Amino acid sequence: MIPHSKPCIEPVDEQAVLDVLRSGQIAQGPAVARFEQAMAEYLGLQGGVAVNSGTMALELALRALHIGEHDEVILPSYVCSAPWQAITRVGARPVLADIDPETLNIDPASARRALTTKTRAILVPHLFGLPADLEALQQLDVPLIEDCAHTLGATVAGRPVGSVGTLTVCSFYATKLLCAGEGGMILSNDSALLDRVRQFREYDERPVLTLGSSNLKMSDLHAALGRAQLARLPAFIARRRRIAEVYRQTLAETRAGKGLIGPSVPSARTHVYFRYVVRLKAEGPWGSSAATVDPTDSLLARFHAAGLQARRPVFRPLHQYLGHKGFPASEEASRTALSLPIYPSMTEEDLQCCLATIQEACGEVART
Repeated sequence: MIPHSKPCIEPVDEQAVLDVLRSGQIAQGPAVARFEQAMAEYLGLQGGVAVNSGTMALELALRALHIGEHDEVILPSYVCSAPWQAITRVGARPVLADIDPETLNIDPASARRALTTKTRAILVPHLFGLPADLEALQQLDVPLIEDCAHTLGATVAGRPVGSVGTLTVCSFYATKLLCAGEGGMILSNDSALLDRVRQFREYDERPVLTLGSSNLKMSDLHAALGRAQLARLPAFIARRRRIAEVYRQTLAETRAGKGLIGPSVPSARTHVYFRYVVRLKAEGPWGSSAATVDPTDSLLARFHAAGLQARRPVFRPLHQYLGHKGFPASEEASRTALSLPIYPSMTEEDLQCCLATIQEACGEVART
Protein backbone atom coordinates (compact mmCIF):
# COMPACT_ATOMS: atom_id res chain seq x y z
CA MET A 1 0.00 0.00 0.00
CA ILE A 2 1.37 3.41 -0.98
CA PRO A 3 0.39 5.63 1.98
CA HIS A 4 -1.47 8.90 1.70
CA SER A 5 1.25 10.63 3.75
CA LYS A 6 4.36 9.60 5.63
CA PRO A 7 6.92 11.34 7.87
CA CYS A 8 10.42 11.72 6.45
CA ILE A 9 12.78 10.60 9.22
CA GLU A 10 16.49 10.44 8.44
CA PRO A 11 19.68 9.79 10.47
CA VAL A 12 20.09 13.50 11.24
CA ASP A 13 16.68 13.45 12.95
CA GLU A 14 17.58 10.36 14.94
CA GLN A 15 20.86 11.95 16.05
CA ALA A 16 19.13 15.13 17.18
CA VAL A 17 16.73 13.18 19.40
CA LEU A 18 19.51 10.91 20.66
CA ASP A 19 21.60 13.93 21.65
CA VAL A 20 18.72 15.19 23.81
CA LEU A 21 18.20 11.77 25.38
CA ARG A 22 21.87 11.56 26.29
CA SER A 23 21.90 15.09 27.70
CA GLY A 24 19.50 14.16 30.49
CA GLN A 25 17.36 17.23 29.74
CA ILE A 26 14.30 15.81 27.99
CA ALA A 27 11.42 18.04 29.20
CA GLN A 28 11.05 21.67 28.08
CA GLY A 29 14.51 23.19 28.04
CA PRO A 30 17.18 24.64 25.74
CA ALA A 31 16.11 22.59 22.70
CA VAL A 32 12.62 24.12 22.89
CA ALA A 33 14.09 27.63 23.12
CA ARG A 34 16.29 26.98 20.08
CA PHE A 35 13.33 25.62 18.10
CA GLU A 36 11.21 28.66 19.00
CA GLN A 37 13.99 30.99 17.84
CA ALA A 38 14.56 29.05 14.61
CA MET A 39 10.87 29.10 13.72
CA ALA A 40 10.58 32.82 14.43
CA GLU A 41 13.61 33.53 12.24
CA TYR A 42 12.21 31.34 9.46
CA LEU A 43 8.98 33.38 9.38
CA GLY A 44 10.66 36.72 10.06
CA LEU A 45 8.81 37.21 13.35
CA GLN A 46 9.91 38.39 16.78
CA GLY A 47 9.30 35.18 18.70
CA GLY A 48 7.39 31.98 19.26
CA VAL A 49 6.00 29.86 22.07
CA ALA A 50 6.08 26.09 21.62
CA VAL A 51 3.23 24.00 23.06
CA ASN A 52 2.15 20.38 23.09
CA SER A 53 -0.14 20.39 20.01
CA GLY A 54 -1.36 22.49 17.13
CA THR A 55 -4.90 22.34 18.50
CA MET A 56 -3.76 23.80 21.80
CA ALA A 57 -1.83 26.47 19.92
CA LEU A 58 -5.12 27.56 18.35
CA GLU A 59 -6.78 27.79 21.74
CA LEU A 60 -3.96 29.77 23.34
CA ALA A 61 -3.89 32.19 20.42
CA LEU A 62 -7.55 32.95 21.10
CA ARG A 63 -6.93 33.32 24.84
CA ALA A 64 -4.00 35.65 24.17
CA LEU A 65 -6.42 37.96 22.32
CA HIS A 66 -8.80 37.87 25.35
CA ILE A 67 -11.45 36.13 23.25
CA GLY A 68 -14.13 34.43 25.30
CA GLU A 69 -17.81 34.43 26.16
CA HIS A 70 -20.07 36.62 23.97
CA ASP A 71 -17.32 36.98 21.33
CA GLU A 72 -17.47 35.64 17.77
CA VAL A 73 -14.70 34.17 15.64
CA ILE A 74 -15.11 33.62 11.90
CA LEU A 75 -13.70 30.47 10.30
CA PRO A 76 -14.34 28.48 7.11
CA SER A 77 -16.75 25.57 7.11
CA TYR A 78 -14.40 23.49 4.96
CA VAL A 79 -11.76 22.66 7.57
CA CYS A 80 -11.09 19.99 10.18
CA SER A 81 -12.88 20.35 13.49
CA ALA A 82 -9.84 21.54 15.52
CA PRO A 83 -10.47 25.30 14.99
CA TRP A 84 -14.15 24.93 15.91
CA GLN A 85 -13.16 22.96 19.03
CA ALA A 86 -10.65 25.64 20.08
CA ILE A 87 -13.17 28.47 19.64
CA THR A 88 -15.88 26.71 21.63
CA ARG A 89 -13.46 25.76 24.43
CA VAL A 90 -12.69 29.42 25.13
CA GLY A 91 -16.43 30.10 25.29
CA ALA A 92 -16.70 32.07 22.04
CA ARG A 93 -19.13 31.47 19.17
CA PRO A 94 -17.78 30.04 15.89
CA VAL A 95 -19.29 31.77 12.85
CA LEU A 96 -18.90 29.89 9.59
CA ALA A 97 -17.92 31.34 6.23
CA ASP A 98 -17.87 29.63 2.85
CA ILE A 99 -14.74 28.99 0.78
CA ASP A 100 -13.41 30.18 -2.55
CA PRO A 101 -14.42 27.35 -4.95
CA GLU A 102 -11.10 27.63 -6.82
CA THR A 103 -8.58 27.71 -3.97
CA LEU A 104 -10.68 25.96 -1.28
CA ASN A 105 -9.56 28.62 1.22
CA ILE A 106 -11.83 30.96 3.18
CA ASP A 107 -13.73 33.35 0.90
CA PRO A 108 -13.13 36.99 2.00
CA ALA A 109 -16.54 38.06 0.66
CA SER A 110 -18.27 35.37 2.72
CA ALA A 111 -16.18 36.35 5.76
CA ARG A 112 -17.26 39.98 5.27
CA ARG A 113 -20.92 38.94 5.30
CA ALA A 114 -20.31 37.07 8.56
CA LEU A 115 -18.93 40.12 10.38
CA THR A 116 -20.90 41.51 13.33
CA THR A 117 -20.17 43.88 16.20
CA LYS A 118 -19.15 40.80 18.22
CA THR A 119 -16.47 39.60 15.77
CA ARG A 120 -13.10 39.53 17.52
CA ALA A 121 -10.96 37.56 15.05
CA ILE A 122 -10.90 35.63 11.80
CA LEU A 123 -9.19 32.26 11.94
CA VAL A 124 -7.51 31.69 8.57
CA PRO A 125 -6.42 28.11 7.83
CA HIS A 126 -4.18 28.10 4.75
CA LEU A 127 -5.35 24.79 3.38
CA PHE A 128 -3.36 22.02 1.70
CA GLY A 129 -0.26 24.17 1.06
CA LEU A 130 -1.87 27.19 -0.66
CA PRO A 131 -2.18 30.58 1.11
CA ALA A 132 -5.56 32.23 1.55
CA ASP A 133 -6.24 35.71 0.15
CA LEU A 134 -4.58 37.63 2.97
CA GLU A 135 -4.74 41.01 1.24
CA ALA A 136 -8.53 40.87 1.01
CA LEU A 137 -8.88 39.51 4.54
CA GLN A 138 -6.70 42.29 5.98
CA GLN A 139 -9.14 44.81 4.53
CA LEU A 140 -11.83 43.51 6.88
CA ASP A 141 -9.93 45.22 9.74
CA VAL A 142 -10.25 42.30 12.16
CA PRO A 143 -7.31 40.50 13.82
CA LEU A 144 -6.23 37.51 11.74
CA ILE A 145 -4.98 34.27 13.26
CA GLU A 146 -3.05 32.49 10.53
CA ASP A 147 -3.13 28.70 10.76
CA CYS A 148 -0.04 27.49 8.91
CA ALA A 149 -0.36 23.80 9.76
CA HIS A 150 -0.45 23.02 6.01
CA THR A 151 1.49 25.89 4.52
CA LEU A 152 4.90 26.59 6.08
CA GLY A 153 7.23 27.78 3.34
CA ALA A 154 4.54 29.21 1.06
CA THR A 155 4.49 32.91 0.18
CA VAL A 156 2.00 35.66 -0.70
CA ALA A 157 3.40 38.52 -2.77
CA GLY A 158 6.87 37.47 -1.67
CA ARG A 159 6.05 37.44 2.04
CA PRO A 160 6.13 34.19 4.05
CA VAL A 161 2.75 32.84 5.03
CA GLY A 162 2.48 33.35 8.78
CA SER A 163 4.11 36.78 8.76
CA VAL A 164 0.92 38.79 8.16
CA GLY A 165 -1.59 37.96 10.91
CA THR A 166 -1.69 39.24 14.48
CA LEU A 167 -0.83 35.71 15.57
CA THR A 168 0.35 32.65 13.67
CA VAL A 169 -0.23 29.05 14.65
CA CYS A 170 1.74 26.00 13.49
CA SER A 171 1.29 22.27 13.95
CA PHE A 172 4.11 19.72 13.98
CA TYR A 173 2.04 16.55 14.00
CA ALA A 174 3.62 13.41 12.56
CA THR A 175 2.36 13.89 9.00
CA LYS A 176 2.68 17.68 8.74
CA LEU A 177 5.15 19.49 6.47
CA LEU A 178 7.48 19.80 9.45
CA CYS A 179 7.27 16.79 11.77
CA ALA A 180 8.07 16.77 15.47
CA GLY A 181 5.80 13.82 16.25
CA GLU A 182 3.46 16.13 18.15
CA GLY A 183 3.48 19.80 19.08
CA GLY A 184 2.55 23.25 17.94
CA MET A 185 3.67 26.86 18.19
CA ILE A 186 2.22 30.36 18.43
CA LEU A 187 4.31 33.10 16.80
CA SER A 188 3.95 36.87 16.61
CA ASN A 189 5.68 40.23 16.45
CA ASP A 190 3.74 41.29 19.57
CA SER A 191 5.82 40.41 22.63
CA ALA A 192 2.92 41.13 25.01
CA LEU A 193 0.76 38.52 23.26
CA LEU A 194 3.58 35.96 23.42
CA ASP A 195 4.06 36.63 27.14
CA ARG A 196 0.35 36.03 27.67
CA VAL A 197 0.62 32.71 25.82
CA ARG A 198 3.51 31.69 28.10
CA GLN A 199 1.34 32.42 31.14
CA PHE A 200 -1.19 29.88 29.88
CA ARG A 201 1.43 27.32 28.80
CA GLU A 202 2.81 26.71 32.31
CA TYR A 203 1.58 27.44 35.81
CA ASP A 204 4.59 26.78 38.05
CA GLU A 205 6.96 29.37 39.55
CA ARG A 206 4.79 32.33 38.60
CA PRO A 207 4.40 35.48 40.75
CA VAL A 208 0.59 35.41 40.35
CA LEU A 209 -2.07 32.82 39.61
CA THR A 210 -3.33 32.92 36.03
CA LEU A 211 -6.80 31.48 35.55
CA GLY A 212 -6.63 28.84 32.82
CA SER A 213 -2.90 28.12 33.09
CA SER A 214 -1.93 24.50 32.64
CA ASN A 215 0.97 22.24 31.65
CA LEU A 216 0.97 22.57 27.86
CA LYS A 217 4.71 22.47 27.22
CA MET A 218 6.61 20.86 24.38
CA SER A 219 9.45 18.50 25.30
CA ASP A 220 13.05 18.93 24.20
CA LEU A 221 12.72 15.58 22.41
CA HIS A 222 9.99 16.91 20.14
CA ALA A 223 11.74 20.24 19.69
CA ALA A 224 15.01 18.60 18.64
CA LEU A 225 13.20 16.60 15.97
CA GLY A 226 11.29 19.67 14.80
CA ARG A 227 14.43 21.80 14.50
CA ALA A 228 16.24 19.08 12.57
CA GLN A 229 13.29 18.90 10.19
CA LEU A 230 13.13 22.69 9.80
CA ALA A 231 16.68 22.67 8.43
CA ARG A 232 15.49 20.39 5.62
CA LEU A 233 12.12 22.02 4.98
CA PRO A 234 13.26 23.71 1.71
CA ALA A 235 14.33 20.30 0.37
CA PHE A 236 11.03 18.77 1.50
CA ILE A 237 9.09 21.49 -0.32
CA ALA A 238 11.17 21.11 -3.48
CA ARG A 239 10.41 17.39 -3.55
CA ARG A 240 6.70 18.00 -2.98
CA ARG A 241 6.65 20.48 -5.85
CA ARG A 242 8.39 17.98 -8.11
CA ILE A 243 5.75 15.33 -7.34
CA ALA A 244 2.96 17.88 -7.81
CA GLU A 245 4.32 18.84 -11.22
CA VAL A 246 4.31 15.19 -12.31
CA TYR A 247 0.70 14.87 -11.16
CA ARG A 248 -0.17 18.07 -13.05
CA GLN A 249 1.41 16.80 -16.26
CA THR A 250 -0.40 13.48 -15.92
CA LEU A 251 -3.77 15.19 -15.57
CA ALA A 252 -2.99 17.40 -18.55
CA GLU A 253 -1.78 14.66 -20.88
CA THR A 254 -3.76 11.48 -20.06
CA ARG A 255 -7.32 10.27 -19.81
CA ALA A 256 -7.30 10.89 -16.04
CA GLY A 257 -7.44 14.61 -16.81
CA LYS A 258 -10.82 14.16 -18.48
CA GLY A 259 -12.38 13.58 -15.10
CA LEU A 260 -10.08 15.26 -12.56
CA ILE A 261 -9.01 18.87 -12.10
CA GLY A 262 -5.87 19.76 -10.17
CA PRO A 263 -5.16 22.58 -7.72
CA SER A 264 -5.49 26.22 -8.72
CA VAL A 265 -2.65 28.60 -7.79
CA PRO A 266 -3.50 32.32 -8.10
CA SER A 267 -0.80 34.77 -9.16
CA ALA A 268 1.45 36.15 -6.38
CA ARG A 269 0.92 33.02 -4.27
CA THR A 270 3.12 29.93 -4.05
CA HIS A 271 2.01 26.39 -3.19
CA VAL A 272 3.97 23.90 -1.06
CA TYR A 273 1.61 20.93 -1.70
CA PHE A 274 1.06 19.58 1.77
CA ARG A 275 -1.75 17.80 -0.01
CA TYR A 276 -2.29 17.29 -3.73
CA VAL A 277 -6.04 17.85 -3.92
CA VAL A 278 -7.95 17.06 -7.10
CA ARG A 279 -11.64 17.41 -7.77
CA LEU A 280 -13.97 15.33 -9.89
CA LYS A 281 -15.28 17.34 -12.83
CA ALA A 282 -19.04 17.50 -13.13
CA GLU A 283 -18.66 16.84 -16.85
CA GLY A 284 -16.22 13.98 -16.25
CA PRO A 285 -16.66 10.37 -17.37
CA TRP A 286 -18.76 9.55 -14.29
CA GLY A 287 -21.12 12.48 -14.95
CA SER A 288 -24.55 12.09 -13.39
CA SER A 289 -24.93 8.44 -14.32
CA ALA A 290 -23.74 7.19 -10.92
CA ALA A 291 -26.81 8.49 -9.12
CA THR A 292 -26.83 5.69 -6.54
CA VAL A 293 -23.06 5.53 -5.95
CA ASP A 294 -20.98 8.51 -4.87
CA PRO A 295 -18.31 8.78 -7.61
CA THR A 296 -15.67 10.07 -5.17
CA ASP A 297 -16.24 7.14 -2.82
CA SER A 298 -16.14 4.78 -5.81
CA LEU A 299 -12.83 6.21 -7.00
CA LEU A 300 -11.31 6.09 -3.50
CA ALA A 301 -12.36 2.45 -3.20
CA ARG A 302 -10.72 1.60 -6.53
CA PHE A 303 -7.52 3.35 -5.49
CA HIS A 304 -7.45 1.41 -2.22
CA ALA A 305 -8.08 -1.91 -3.93
CA ALA A 306 -5.10 -1.19 -6.21
CA GLY A 307 -2.79 -0.37 -3.28
CA LEU A 308 -3.01 3.42 -3.26
CA GLN A 309 -4.26 5.27 -0.19
CA ALA A 310 -6.12 8.47 -1.10
CA ARG A 311 -8.53 10.37 1.13
CA ARG A 312 -11.08 13.13 1.30
CA PRO A 313 -8.93 16.09 2.40
CA VAL A 314 -11.56 17.26 4.91
CA PHE A 315 -13.51 14.45 6.54
CA ARG A 316 -16.69 16.53 6.87
CA PRO A 317 -17.32 20.31 6.63
CA LEU A 318 -18.42 21.99 9.84
CA HIS A 319 -21.77 23.14 8.44
CA GLN A 320 -22.74 19.50 7.86
CA TYR A 321 -21.95 18.59 11.47
CA LEU A 322 -24.04 21.53 12.67
CA GLY A 323 -26.92 21.05 10.25
CA HIS A 324 -26.44 24.47 8.64
CA LYS A 325 -27.35 25.37 5.07
CA GLY A 326 -26.00 27.94 2.65
CA PHE A 327 -22.36 26.92 2.05
CA PRO A 328 -22.43 25.81 -1.59
CA ALA A 329 -18.67 25.90 -2.26
CA SER A 330 -17.90 23.92 0.89
CA GLU A 331 -20.64 21.45 -0.04
CA GLU A 332 -19.22 21.03 -3.54
CA ALA A 333 -15.67 20.53 -2.24
CA SER A 334 -16.91 17.92 0.23
CA ARG A 335 -18.61 16.06 -2.61
CA THR A 336 -15.86 16.19 -5.24
CA ALA A 337 -12.41 16.68 -3.61
CA LEU A 338 -9.89 13.95 -2.90
CA SER A 339 -6.24 14.01 -1.88
CA LEU A 340 -3.56 11.94 -3.63
CA PRO A 341 -0.40 10.58 -1.96
CA ILE A 342 2.42 13.11 -1.66
CA TYR A 343 5.36 13.20 0.76
CA PRO A 344 9.10 13.94 0.42
CA SER A 345 10.28 10.35 0.81
CA MET A 346 7.99 9.14 -1.99
CA THR A 347 10.18 7.28 -4.49
CA GLU A 348 9.99 7.65 -8.24
CA GLU A 349 8.83 4.05 -8.42
CA ASP A 350 5.98 4.73 -5.99
CA LEU A 351 5.06 7.85 -7.94
CA GLN A 352 4.88 5.94 -11.22
CA CYS A 353 2.72 3.29 -9.53
CA CYS A 354 0.39 6.03 -8.34
CA LEU A 355 0.11 7.51 -11.81
CA ALA A 356 -0.67 4.14 -13.38
CA THR A 357 -3.27 3.39 -10.72
CA ILE A 358 -4.95 6.78 -11.16
CA GLN A 359 -5.20 6.38 -14.92
CA GLU A 360 -6.53 2.84 -14.68
CA ALA A 361 -9.03 3.65 -11.93
CA CYS A 362 -10.37 6.67 -13.80
CA GLY A 363 -10.86 4.50 -16.86
CA GLU A 364 -12.65 1.83 -14.82
CA VAL A 365 -14.97 4.38 -13.24
CA ALA A 366 -15.73 5.74 -16.70
CA ARG A 367 -16.82 2.31 -17.88
CA THR A 368 -19.16 1.58 -14.97
